[in-house]
Amino acid sequence: MIRTLLIASVLLAGPALADDLVTKGEYLTRAADCAGCHTVPGGMMYAGGRAFTLPMGTVWSPNITPDPKNGIGGYSDEDWLKALQKGVARDGRHLYPAMPYASYTKMSREDALAIKAYLFSLKPVETAATPAATMKFPYDQRWGLAFWNLVNAPNRRLEPDTSKSAAWNRGAYLVEALGHCGECHTPRNFMQGLKDSKAYAGANQQGWIAYNLSSDKEAGIGGWSDAQLASYLSTGQAAGRGPASGPMAEVVQFSLRYLTQDDIKAIVAYLRDRPAQAGGPPAVQGAPKATASSDSAGARLYNQACAGCHMPDGKGRQSPWAALGGSHSLGDVNGTNLVQVLAHGTQMETAQGLVFMHSFTGGYSDRELAAIANYTIGQMSGREGKVTAEQIGAARGNDAHKPTDPPPQVAGLH
Repeated sequence: MIRTLLIASVLLAGPALADDLVTKGEYLTRAADCAGCHTVPGGMMYAGGRAFTLPMGTVWSPNITPDPKNGIGGYSDEDWLKALQKGVARDGRHLYPAMPYASYTKMSREDALAIKAYLFSLKPVETAATPAATMKFPYDQRWGLAFWNLVNAPNRRLEPDTSKSAAWNRGAYLVEALGHCGECHTPRNFMQGLKDSKAYAGANQQGWIAYNLSSDKEAGIGGWSDAQLASYLSTGQAAGRGPASGPMAEVVQFSLRYLTQDDIKAIVAYLRDRPAQAGGPPAVQGAPKATASSDSAGARLYNQACAGCHMPDGKGRQSPWAALGGSHSLGDVNGTNLVQVLAHGTQMETAQGLVFMHSFTGGYSDRELAAIANYTIGQMSGREGKVTAEQIGAARGNDAHKPTDPPPQVAGLH
């Protein structure tokens, strides 16, 4: 009788325990931002196929649904841990560190297996095989990654700092291991590993600037309030700091907006304690400057194309995501991220629905978009923008539909 009751209790507890593991894994998968890399915009979640163009070549993210042929359906627990913590695929190939195993190696075994449990609970998505990476020599020699790992990705879990608070340690784990924030926000050394001496000083990533996250007050987040940081991380916008865009908007959409407020506060506590690092364009402090500009073409084009949503003074109409005041991107006189937004647009799913800005690919010439960018920078930051038509053209690429500048007018012929 007792044996029967014990067997019955195990059978009843089993599914509940499994559900708890899957629920935990779903949260951790979002915290690790797996969807951001393994989902093609508009495609099936976690089905892979997203291309990442790096200085040394192009790699594609794989399918991480439990498809047995081209996904991870055949992965054992040890196979999975080897990939996340050592950067080695099931077939023994070394993974390129575009897959952030150098950060995921800090993740605990339990959390890594919870993520696997969640991914295995999903419906398999059948896809074609992941395209082979196209890397330049010597980066195409995967065996060399074994030596790269010795220096840049030691197989070690993150240990708590007993001199710090529980919130700080939770933040460290979320930032360093799960969120792998340093992979984008830290410059690379000559081996393309993270340059620890410049941790969170900001870096250029695929045409975007991942801004300085250190406590530096000029270029970093030292001038942000805790409430601004928490709002920006959890919603993608903060009063007086502008909206997230591009890759950072994707991080908010797929990852950060799902975190608990306690975890968001823990991230803030940890980032607050990062040593100040000089580097990157200075942040914009305070409200829009509304500085007068001598560029009449830029003013006219801004009022024509932008003021309807952003308002002439940049305070935004209807949606807080349309407010431009304090946006770091508008303090960058080179307009790196602003140019990307103008050329390609940006969007983000929020708790209030989809917010987006369309690209201006077919509406304006390169010279006109440069004028819009420089006028906006001047109005919102009080700095003189240096965006060029050539910069816009390079960002837009081979766009056969973009208009050309009209020929100069000849006196008397209108």
